[in-house]
Amino acid sequence: MSDFPAIHKSQNDHRLYRYIRLSNKLRVLLVEDVQSNQAAASMAVQVGHFDDPVERPGMAHFLEHMLFLGTEKYPDPGEYHAFINQHGGNNNAWTGTEQTNFFYTINADVFEESLDRFSQFFIAPKFDIELVDRERHAIESEYSLKLKDDIRRVYQVQKETTNQAHPFSKFSVGNLTTLDGPESVLREELLAFYQQQYCANIMTLCLVAPDSLDQLETWAKTYFESIVNRGVSKHYPEALLVTDAERLKQIAIVPLKQQKRISVNFALPGIDQFYKRKPLTFISHLLGNESPGSLLSYLKEQGLANNLSAGGGINGFNFKDYSVSVQLTDKGYKAIDDVVKCIFEYIHLIKLTGLEEWRYQERANLLNTAFRFQEQIKALDLASHLSINMHHYAIEDVVYGDYRMDKLDIAEARSLLDLMHPLNMRLQVVAQDQDTNKQAAWYHTPYKVSDIAPSRLDYWQQSEIRSELALPKANPFIVPNPQSRSELSQTKVPVIVAEGEGYRLWHRKDDEFNVPKGHLYLSLDSQKASLSPRHATLTRLYVELLLDYLTESTYQAEVAGLNYNIYPHQGGITLHLTGFTGNQESLLSLIIHKARERNFTQDRFDMIRKQILRSWHNVAQAKPISQLFTSLTVTLQKRSFEPARMAEELETISLDELHQHVSDFFEKVYLEGLVYGDWLVSEAQALGKRLEHLLSLVSKPSNESSRELVDLQGVGTLLREKSIQHQDSAIIVYYQSTKATTEKMALFSLLNHTMSSTFFHELRTRQQLGYMVGTGYLPLNRHPGMIFYIQSPSTGPRVLLEAIDEFIADFSYAVMQITNEQWESTKQGLISQIMEHDSNLKTRGQRYWVSLGNRDYQFDQRESVAAKVETLTRADLIKFMMQRMRSKHCDRLVLFSCGEQHSKQQLTSDNMISDLRAFKQAAEKFNF
Repeated sequence: MSDFPAIHKSQNDHRLYRYIRLSNKLRVLLVEDVQSNQAAASMAVQVGHFDDPVERPGMAHFLEHMLFLGTEKYPDPGEYHAFINQHGGNNNAWTGTEQTNFFYTINADVFEESLDRFSQFFIAPKFDIELVDRERHAIESEYSLKLKDDIRRVYQVQKETTNQAHPFSKFSVGNLTTLDGPESVLREELLAFYQQQYCANIMTLCLVAPDSLDQLETWAKTYFESIVNRGVSKHYPEALLVTDAERLKQIAIVPLKQQKRISVNFALPGIDQFYKRKPLTFISHLLGNESPGSLLSYLKEQGLANNLSAGGGINGFNFKDYSVSVQLTDKGYKAIDDVVKCIFEYIHLIKLTGLEEWRYQERANLLNTAFRFQEQIKALDLASHLSINMHHYAIEDVVYGDYRMDKLDIAEARSLLDLMHPLNMRLQVVAQDQDTNKQAAWYHTPYKVSDIAPSRLDYWQQSEIRSELALPKANPFIVPNPQSRSELSQTKVPVIVAEGEGYRLWHRKDDEFNVPKGHLYLSLDSQKASLSPRHATLTRLYVELLLDYLTESTYQAEVAGLNYNIYPHQGGITLHLTGFTGNQESLLSLIIHKARERNFTQDRFDMIRKQILRSWHNVAQAKPISQLFTSLTVTLQKRSFEPARMAEELETISLDELHQHVSDFFEKVYLEGLVYGDWLVSEAQALGKRLEHLLSLVSKPSNESSRELVDLQGVGTLLREKSIQHQDSAIIVYYQSTKATTEKMALFSLLNHTMSSTFFHELRTRQQLGYMVGTGYLPLNRHPGMIFYIQSPSTGPRVLLEAIDEFIADFSYAVMQITNEQWESTKQGLISQIMEHDSNLKTRGQRYWVSLGNRDYQFDQRESVAAKVETLTRADLIKFMMQRMRSKHCDRLVLFSCGEQHSKQQLTSDNMISDLRAFKQAAEKFNF
């Protein structure tokens, strides 16, 4: 029997848990999951950028990178990544403020071998001097990648405007400047930092596998007990994050993207002490409410704001920077003081009448229900999450801690609300048209810090509350005691339960996950949805206005665990409902009723149109590789269009035209739906009848919309350049299958799986071409395909394409050289990924819905692909590569952008797409 308390777990959790402490004081959580075919491990080390030496910003992050590059026992720097990839897994790591987390997943049959490799990171890393300079450049690439990222740019200003004696103020990422110096010196510093900081007693390990707890315990002891325990104890400076010198300041920050946003921030103590009662969760639940009478509802009615969130902000060992963030309209930006006044009035309202037991209990019950019917997550996510939780919660609460809300301690909640006061505030204003007098280090963000005038503070401290503000009423959507039904499914996969001209509804009753939840997908196809850029723009505008229109009336449903999303696609729009089944139909009726009303006001139309325009214009500020990914689908799918092109159309669209478009859209529609989860056949059939009746009232039957894809056969190497203002260059090389067959899906999937880790190691680790480097299996409109991508701060597109071509040309030799055993293992790794067990209702529902989208009406495509992979030989793969990829003139699409530094490495060709519209009109197409 364990000396430690039992882990409190959900009634719906089939996993077994055991907590142990090894002789070296390493804390370990073992999780036996017999339903998983994957295993996972995660190590959370209580060392982060707060621990960086003052003279070496980025050291903890640098160390995280170096630990992957070989150990005394496994010296080859690419071996770990290749082993994980070969056996159907993936791995990653991150460095935070106070923790660094290393994690991976892999096929369960090689878990023990992987643990031997993983544990060596923490026992005997090599710190090969040959790799120090190379990885320092990788850090530089990672830093460079985020130079134009507004989140990172604003974060740096936060660092510079808090107390500089607090470790939060340190530059966290590192770059070539901070990691400068001779390799030998840097290696010695790395080694010293590792030996001083990395220590068994401040590490937490989580192992998740289908193996027994006893077996996992044996492996934990065998492989991790050799980690040295130096008895390190953590002591950060007792400096406050915000002192009187930083309080009562307005911080003006100029972003690259168009936005107008304020954050009212309050310095609070560290929050780990509150986790059993979660007073801040309760306060945020009231402050961030969106139902009628709420703070956001009032600000929207006044035309001052579009969005609000409460409770965010950074936190750590002795601080929580609590934030109320508001996305402002142009009118709201001119009335910032009034918006801030409303925030303080609502805080005062909560203080006066919000601290009531029933309100707290409502929130606690929702968390308790979510815990009772907790849906399982993937082994990798679970391992990472629990290894971090072990640093924050008591052992018995490592699973339950996120959901625990014991009781309302009014004095405690009031003491926190007392700190949400004008005299304890800082105001951050993020907008483009502001005066600045400083530039943040590293990210060059223009900003200015000003004192908040006493007259403004006096105004915000006035205690009267306007009558329009009100606390939320009791939530009518909460199902008091949801229960799943025990009826078994009569079918192995979804079947059609309702069908007629212009509609079809599929259903399957879940009998595995046993949660009282359902997933309801309804796709409406209309020929008018995206016939042209203008049609597509109107459809997108309709969806955004509808979502905005629904917010208030559906907010309480969302709080109660009934969620929905409406999104446009190539053929029309999709509605996805998820959550507890007791009230799903009520929510669906409400959404359909509101959607038919279409009472869009000119004010909201103007506001949402502005919001979408801003969002589309801001795409130009995204990472180059992200912009290329968007352009890939736009270039190849007939009914996809560039955001900038749709923004042109949106400028001239009127409310009347939108109303006309909605009428045209619904004139003839085709509906395909899926009901999966805790829905009985009879309920799904009754829903089908209601939907059929509804369709007959608003629409005539139609066929599915076509989804055409550009056919690249016979085009050779086709180039398209995107003009992007960024210091980095980027490239995507896309190969397309001419046929949507199981064999081609298997070949492209296996080729990607076989290549990916070697490509990463060769072009990122060895050649140092960039931080964002990879390959991917990419099916478009059912047609399999494969991409190679790089974003590079150092190299232009011509050289990047040459490097990719050279890699592909040499790769067939690499395939010839691997052993039969390695080949079979690689295939089994891929098969295991393809056939990975659905971990929860959501994952399975998504898989069923994707199958319907692919017209895989037997729901067995993945089994067919896995069976085909099983039969493929190395000769098959090499022959396929030779036919499809070896020539520089083979059929493919190359998308690229040229960085500001790389004009001498420009890529040119006679085979360029200069007019996208003309190209798409003239191109041969696959019709789906």
